[in-house]
Amino acid sequence: MHSRVYIETTIPSFYYNQRPQPEMVTVMNWTREWWDRHRHGYNLVCSPAVIDELREGNHPQKQEKIALLAEVPLLEVTEDVLEIVEVYVAHKLMPQDRRGDALHLALASHYSCDILLTWNCVHLANANKFRHIQRVNSLLGLPAPVLATPLQLIQTTYDS
Repeated sequence: MHSRVYIETTIPSFYYNQRPQPEMVTVMNWTREWWDRHRHGYNLVCSPAVIDELREGNHPQKQEKIALLAEVPLLEVTEDVLEIVEVYVAHKLMPQDRRGDALHLALASHYSCDILLTWNCVHLANANKFRHIQRVNSLLGLPAPVLATPLQLIQTTYDS
């Protein structure tokens, strides 16, 4: 059975990155590598929160970013999910913005996603925060998804 992966906003954003700095191009390349060659080995899910974030503001290739997720099923934002967000904010697990990182983590946790895929290494894919996330989710009776970047999920085959 394939792992269930929650696709967070930074994934389509970096897929269509236009920033010329070498590190940004590298992140884009890893994102495209995973999306184009490896995503089919996973069950992808997303949420209206991601689509809403992509619709906000004025940024290049907005429609392409949204279209990248067209075939990805959306998880419903329920009252239970919003209650989890409040717990995360109260425990200072995530920033105060209830429509951002806390909501993505709550959705991935509530719907038992195996992995939350993101390039947000400050608030989400941050090894220093993972134990705190595990503790709070344990108190809530929720599993904690693995918080990973596309680079961590790129599968390489080595010849012996």
